[in-house]
Amino acid sequence: MPRSHWDELPDGVRRDVERHTGPIRTTSTIPTGAASDIAVTLDTAAGPVFCKGGEVDGRFGWLYRNEARVNPSLPPLAPRLLWTVERDGWLLLGFEHAAGRHPNLSPGSPDLTPLAALLSDLARQLTPCPPVAVPSFADRWRTLIAPELVDGDTLLHTDMTPRNFLIETRSAAREAQVARLVDWSGPARGAAWIDTALLVHRLIHAGHAPTAAEEWGCQVPVFAEASGPAVTAFAEALVMLWQRKQRTAPASHHGPLVDAARRWAAHRSCPHRRGSSTASTA
Repeated sequence: MPRSHWDELPDGVRRDVERHTGPIRTTSTIPTGAASDIAVTLDTAAGPVFCKGGEVDGRFGWLYRNEARVNPSLPPLAPRLLWTVERDGWLLLGFEHAAGRHPNLSPGSPDLTPLAALLSDLARQLTPCPPVAVPSFADRWRTLIAPELVDGDTLLHTDMTPRNFLIETRSAAREAQVARLVDWSGPARGAAWIDTALLVHRLIHAGHAPTAAEEWGCQVPVFAEASGPAVTAFAEALVMLWQRKQRTAPASHHGPLVDAARRWAAHRSCPHRRGSSTASTA
């Protein structure tokens, strides 16, 4: 939950924002901005603008700079960065407003189809990795998995929480649903299948059996073609990752994510799966 409201910002910061937006008529705080000091929709004469950010020297300041740096390299499936304001110790980012709702990841949800299409498109459009400075995923996970298993040349998002997806329904037909991916504050360069694997884990957390979650994942070509041993090692690494998070920063949602990772890792470790590709065993 954001910790600040629009009217609590320094006057100079708000004036600088209005130099970009024009007069702001009303504001609406976004409750799901977990890594932002402020997340708000600004109602302007030219239409809504999404604004996020926080204190430059705060715990999330580096994330805002990450997102501002990577956004120009992203395809239209991610909202465009329109402006930045840095003043009085605050850094705010103004984005194209993306309509929609967060997806339902439960079994049978119609939202799963546009999510698979989105991840397929992103993997295709962001390989090779655009010329933007981002860390290596292999380096980020160096204590969890052998680097060669996750090394690659795709620009990854790496945070597949449902609140980072927006589903917009443009007509009553299911095929008119369009998914977008927001909050690119933790980008990395790595194997093209990693974002899909991270969402497979979230599907298991949402109630899918591991087999069904992998079958969904295989709609994304880069995941279907991924090395079976690499995906198995990745599932095992997720167990260690979420155990570490629960140990160092306990939170109510960490335990269920540990359990989901354990179910996936146990499924992947069945003897008949060893050495098989993801596609042939999903």
